[in-house]
Amino acid sequence: MSKICQVTGISYMSGNNVSHSKRRTKRRFLPNLAQKKFYIPEENRWVTLKVSSAGLRLIDKIGIREAVRRAEANGLLDY
Repeated sequence: MSKICQVTGISYMSGNNVSHSKRRTKRRFLPNLAQKKFYIPEENRWVTLKVSSAGLRLIDKIGIREAVRRAEANGLLDY
């Protein structure tokens, strides 16, 4: 499974590990993802999403139904 938030679309970022001698090697910064179940009362069903902490804050702000609608419009959900 890919490490992409299904609400916001956040994925990994790339950067450098920098040692004490300033030697740089490539690395990946992974998003803070969690698999969480949400209840949608309008549809009377549970939905399991892989969301980032920013996605959880967005769901608290706009609601689960609107967040799912936006994610489907952006092509982030496929169920």
